[in-house]
Amino acid sequence: MLKHKGFPGRLPGTDFQFTIRRDNKKGATPLVARERYADRKPADRRADEGFMWALWDYFGEEPFERGNLDAGRLSWLLEREVVPAEEPFDPASYEALLRIDVVRARASFPAAFDGSYG
Repeated sequence: MLKHKGFPGRLPGTDFQFTIRRDNKKGATPLVARERYADRKPADRRADEGFMWALWDYFGEEPFERGNLDAGRLSWLLEREVVPAEEPFDPASYEALLRIDVVRARASFPAAFDGSYG
């Protein structure tokens, strides 16, 4: 499992995790696109925005390996702001390649891209 050195481990001041410390010996937790409903808590929305900002700051438009990025946090963005960068895509692989869909990500999280976040 690739560890993204320098990537934030969590949203500052919270327990919202962005990375995992070690791989699961049983295999990676599968990524599953989760529905984001309008009534989500503000703290959850801030965690999504903070994670998107961290992804953009660390990877930009380049494809990236899932590695030690938290499956739960990635699943909130999967198939919207974060999309597979390879075919076939294995959602249960630490080596799966992903990329940011910049157009959708800017629309969903403008502060993560305009410099007003972080």
